[in-house]
Amino acid sequence: MKMNLVDDLKWRGLIQDMTPETDEYLNNNKVSGYVGFDPTSDSLHIGNLVPVMLLMHLQKHGHTPVALVGGATGMIGDPSGKKAERAFLSEEQLRHNERGIAAQLRKFLDFDRAEGAAVMVNNYDWFKDISLLDFLRSTGKHLTVNYMMSKDSVKSRLETGISFTEFTYQLIQGYDFLHLHRTMGVHLQMGGSDQWGNMTAGTELIRRTGAGDAYALTAPLITKADGSKFGKSEGGNIWLDAERTSPYRFYQYWLNAADEDAVGWIKLFSMKEREEIEAIIQEHQQAPHERRVQRELAEELTIRIHSEEALARAQTASSILFGRSTEAELRALSVEELLEVFSGVPLFEISASTLTEGGDVVDLLAVHTAVFGGKGEARRMIQSNAVSINKEKVAEGHVVSRSEAINDEIIVVQKGKKNYFLIRLIAE
Repeated sequence: MKMNLVDDLKWRGLIQDMTPETDEYLNNNKVSGYVGFDPTSDSLHIGNLVPVMLLMHLQKHGHTPVALVGGATGMIGDPSGKKAERAFLSEEQLRHNERGIAAQLRKFLDFDRAEGAAVMVNNYDWFKDISLLDFLRSTGKHLTVNYMMSKDSVKSRLETGISFTEFTYQLIQGYDFLHLHRTMGVHLQMGGSDQWGNMTAGTELIRRTGAGDAYALTAPLITKADGSKFGKSEGGNIWLDAERTSPYRFYQYWLNAADEDAVGWIKLFSMKEREEIEAIIQEHQQAPHERRVQRELAEELTIRIHSEEALARAQTASSILFGRSTEAELRALSVEELLEVFSGVPLFEISASTLTEGGDVVDLLAVHTAVFGGKGEARRMIQSNAVSINKEKVAEGHVVSRSEAINDEIIVVQKGKKNYFLIRLIAE
């Protein structure tokens, strides 16, 4: 039997807190609900996926999702979870970031369906025409300083200091909820648990202005089993923008998840139904070494964020390092993708002219580069059939031509089963 929205979110681990009667309201009404995304960058990262999933499930269950891009709130800066005040971004940078985030949000929601079509709004559109005096008279008078100081986002900063600008953030976000409530009939705000104080400021503002009922629902902040931060890798944030985080590295992040994390994450981030997810988890538990959960999660999310073609290329790149692959698969990758796949592998740069007339493989690997410590070692390994150039075994006497370089630039050398080296040809 299909679960209602609240039961579905609870099973997936997507509910941390709800205001009173939220579950009853959601289960008995068609609802418009919103999530806000401040444009602090021109790309979302995977830490932003949890509130995105709330919108996706809202729409899946027949409700109307509203994605708010915070062009105005981004100019102020949310103090929630921050030890110090954010640096202001220029208006030009904010407008650029807005466009990037809006484009990404359109990948997740259906804005064209006949019923429950998603809506995107920008709070700069209504704040740009409100004067400070009008805002203070019509809105500021409804929330007391005592009430605003009781919020964790403010209390945590009292010792180090919080500016009046950031102090008013909760009031500005609260007004967003009031505005959407009045103009679009939005009765629900959702977000991460760090937003609880800002969200309840909105429900309180709606109550005190006599505008009607309003509800708030938060999802927990995701942590990893080993205590490290979710959404981070050695290279920093895992971004949704392919220019910042390649589809290959994005795919690898999910594929390399610990079993304990992956079982929870597939509930959080997959749009598959409960029965299918439980079957995948059960199969995974019977043969953990096959990493069924990780593979399902990595494939679904890579397609959703990037494309099926990007997934195929990421899988090809993965098979080069960890499985059996061919020279043709190597040549299907760009230089940038090869360098990323073999990140951390020893890289030798030589003049392209070295191979113009062809180069003896022993000289290439032991003289022009340091793949081997000497010619004797190189010959012994080649004679034992343990050396490959671009995934093809080479014999003693083989002459490496410039045409063998992938995209005229990269030669992949494999010594034994696991030792890789790159040779990069540099034009003079």
